[in-house]
Amino acid sequence: MVFVKEESEEDMSEPETWRIKQEPETWRIKNEEPEICRMKEEEQGGLIKIKEEIQDLNEVEEKQQVQKDHDVNGEKSASCSSQNTKVKKPFRCSQCGKCFTDRSNLRKHMVIHTGMKPFSCSQCGTSYTRKSTLKKHMIIHTGIKPFACSQCGNSFTQKSTLERHMITHTGKKPFDCSQCGKTFTDKSKLRTHMLIHTGIKPFVCSECGKSFTQKGHLNSHLLTHTSEKPFSCSKCGKGFIHKGNLKTHMLIHAGIKPFTCSQCGKTFTHQTAHKNHMLIHTGEKPFSCSQCGKTFNHQTTHKRHMLIHTGEKPFSCSQCGKCYTHKSTLNRHMLIHTGKKPFACSQCGMTFTQKGNCKVHMLTHI
Repeated sequence: MVFVKEESEEDMSEPETWRIKQEPETWRIKNEEPEICRMKEEEQGGLIKIKEEIQDLNEVEEKQQVQKDHDVNGEKSASCSSQNTKVKKPFRCSQCGKCFTDRSNLRKHMVIHTGMKPFSCSQCGTSYTRKSTLKKHMIIHTGIKPFACSQCGNSFTQKSTLERHMITHTGKKPFDCSQCGKTFTDKSKLRTHMLIHTGIKPFVCSECGKSFTQKGHLNSHLLTHTSEKPFSCSKCGKGFIHKGNLKTHMLIHAGIKPFTCSQCGKTFTHQTAHKNHMLIHTGEKPFSCSQCGKTFNHQTTHKRHMLIHTGEKPFSCSQCGKCYTHKSTLNRHMLIHTGKKPFACSQCGMTFTQKGNCKVHMLTHI
């Protein structure tokens, strides 16, 4: 079977269309330059279906043209003309059932089912079925973000991304989960969320076997195995695995604390810190120790407490070898070796390695 490029005046910016010609025992694709590709046996059935579909399209298009001429001449009845106000999509994909208004759009869509991605990025090698999608992708490499938000100044490479972003300023979340009622600003986030309810976690870590609902979460997790922290703070040099964590950290240097407690007015840099703080006012301690029954406000505090029962001391001093249950305790211990005493008494200027010791000393001045 030979695929021959079909002559057309249609927009050639998208993948080129093909008509199918039967030839015994041989499958060949003929493009602008002769290029022979053998198709896998499992693809042949799909291509035969595509051939049948295109033949049907030709018949439907001819009938449509006859009907269109009939309408122009004014011979169509009033009842039929009223039905014409509805958008018709007579061209249907035989593979997935999706419908289109014209044959050219269907042809472009059919490329998806063949698995062909003829447009490749020269920078990173990512391939696409359409040239227009490749053009949008190329903007990423140029660093150009022509679409800016009028509310916050955040800029985007694509107009559609800006439009989705603008919904965040309106506060609208039109897409709601039928299972738990949680709402989302866009449909894609809802789809991703729905995987939680299905229990499907298709992305599995090859190192530890942990599975994730999203590929992005898996990619982020994989960095924990490499110990890489590709995002570093320009102010203090602290490294982070995720870009989002770096952005949140930068608020510390800027002095921005956008999250305020409605009970006491205390402000926080991070939303999680704000949520954890609110548990103090409610008196909730949802995390309990299975060994001694002690309860905690935060899961992290509970995890640290559990190390006491296991006897684990995973944090060791590189100078003297002394081990500690908590990293924060090790950090305080390290000040002994460095000789730093960052906590000074405001009354007499005496300095201390630990804040607690400084507070105890301050009582002597009362």
